[in-house]
Order: sequence, then C-alpha cells, then structure tokens
Amino acid sequence: MYGTIFNLVVKPGHEQNLLQTMRRSTPKGMVAWFLMRPDDDNADLIGVAVFESKDAYIANANSPEQHEAFTQMMNHLSSEPIWTDGTYVIGNIA
Repeated sequence: MYGTIFNLVVKPGHEQNLLQTMRRSTPKGMVAWFLMRPDDDNADLIGVAVFESKDAYIANANSPEQHEAFTQMMNHLSSEPIWTDGTYVIGNIA
C-alpha cells in the first residue's frame, strides 16, 4: 500500500466547510483515509490517505477530479498542505 500523511492549516472559521468538502468523494484505488484533530488546540489537522498502490495514488494525484477537489479544499486552508508520501510497510485496521 502507498499513500501520504499531510498537515492542514485551516483558515479560522473554515473547519466545518473543509470537512464537508473533503467528505464528497472517495477516489478510485483509495483504501482508507483519516483526518485527526490533535489534542493541542493550536495544532494543524493531520491526515492520512492510503491507496492500494503507488500507481493508484499517482493516477489520483494527476486526475482532473482530484485537481478540482484540491482547488476547493484550498479555499479553506491558510497554506498548501505539507505532504509526506511513501510506502506503508505495516498496518492493521481492527
């Protein structure tokens, strides 16, 4: 499996709109995704996206649908997300 971990700096008052925007679709090849609000009230939101393969991840990243979703997401962010892409080497969903 392949994917990304990302940090989102949300504009004040935009969190609910961002969450609605992010709930709209599940890209082809995506296995799971999560968004966390850390206990530290001043921390960025942290997300994890898991795809079945690197090819599926890249195909999604290059799709017009994902570009549109990203453009809409950026309306609610103060800055571009910080992305860390890579291969997941172990995991478990209970």
